[in-house]
Amino acid sequence: MLSHLSHRLMLVAAGLALVALAPLEAFSASAAGPMRPSRVDAVQTATVHYTLRTDTSNGMAFVGVGGDIDGQTNPTLTAAPGDVVEITMVNGDGVTHDLALDEFGVSTGEISTKGAQASVTFAVTQNGEYIYYCSIPGHRLAGMWGKLEVGAPAAAAPDAVSIVRDPTDVPDPVGRRAPQLVKVHLTAEEVTGLLADGTSYLYYTFDGKVPGPMLRARVGDTIELSLTNPSSSKMVHSIDLHAVTGPGGGSALLQVQPGDTKTITFKALMPGLFVYHCATPSVAEHIANGMYGMILVEPAGGLPKVDKEFYVMQGDMYTNQPYGTKGMLDFDYQKMLDEQPEYFVFNGAAGALATDEHALRARVGDNIRVFFGVGGPNFTSSFHIIGEMFDKLYNYGSLETPPMTGVQTTLVPPGGAAMVELKLQVPGKYILVDHALSRLERGLVGFLYVEGPDAPDIYRQGPAE
Repeated sequence: MLSHLSHRLMLVAAGLALVALAPLEAFSASAAGPMRPSRVDAVQTATVHYTLRTDTSNGMAFVGVGGDIDGQTNPTLTAAPGDVVEITMVNGDGVTHDLALDEFGVSTGEISTKGAQASVTFAVTQNGEYIYYCSIPGHRLAGMWGKLEVGAPAAAAPDAVSIVRDPTDVPDPVGRRAPQLVKVHLTAEEVTGLLADGTSYLYYTFDGKVPGPMLRARVGDTIELSLTNPSSSKMVHSIDLHAVTGPGGGSALLQVQPGDTKTITFKALMPGLFVYHCATPSVAEHIANGMYGMILVEPAGGLPKVDKEFYVMQGDMYTNQPYGTKGMLDFDYQKMLDEQPEYFVFNGAAGALATDEHALRARVGDNIRVFFGVGGPNFTSSFHIIGEMFDKLYNYGSLETPPMTGVQTTLVPPGGAAMVELKLQVPGKYILVDHALSRLERGLVGFLYVEGPDAPDIYRQGPAE
């Protein structure tokens, strides 16, 4: 599912220019994880030697010097557990660079003189995939990174499946119908899912995907909602819908033991776009593990017609292992309490909406609507689409307040939502981000591909005529 993360990303860089980014796996923010005591004394002899030269002639990169890596851009280095590795960096361009590996606590320090060099030496003790990179701000984003593979790389759990909710999975509009009885049945599923390439995680989900299904009704509807918790579950699960008027938003009556089903009935009294989530202690843990979604209660008469609708939710995730670690990861309760996530995700997985399978797609001339929400549990989103403005913003998911117009970025809190509409006028690739842009380096990015004829009167290369 995430094999397409080798697609290059785009990000607004210094001077507000767009630059090509490396694949998401480059952004292994492993400094957040525990340091391994891996520096070695100078008297120890390295058993594996590599030399890398910095190169800014075509973007930014390290280039291999000598041996099997000679001439390779950002070559993959290899070693075996027990090796002592020496990596020498030669400044090949006269630009300030360094070379660092966070897991091993080593760095060459900054080198600015062309032809100057420095080395790091460290012992490797266990299998894994590690990132070497230039830590000068912006240089890793511009492409200066590579991998050190030690032994056999770890792999995702063999039974891991995609948990990504496709952003086009949106129910049909309600329209102008009269209020009626709407029956909904959700299943709490504990699923081993793919968090990133080669990385799996035990998710808690509604109906096996993150976010849970988008629910759609109209004001005045009576909604009968049933929640089943399979006997295979290890946890009690529940649901709190922010569209419910009543204790716990429904969760006071919907704490469901494994092997049981419970049902509530409620009336949709207020139109709006509302979040729902599990509300079983630890509530934040269940949310962090994927148990959230949205329910849209349309006003009488429905919503204005648009060409396409999309469903996107943001979450923050807390793994015991650093971002970018391969294999089966597990939840870290203390990191959640300390609000130190390893991953930020759209629709459940790192880079999920940047893949060919799940990217948003539309055409020039389309009016599109995005239902955007934040499951959290902890972080507010500054939702932004690079290269577009929101023609209409229904702030906080309010559908009866007149929309704001011409908005660049909107704040959406945990447990909150926003509905945005925009008309697409220029073809190309647009990027969904949280404008707290460092979160892109922890997996938070999506693509909107727009096809159609060019619009040179709006956007083109070259001077004005």
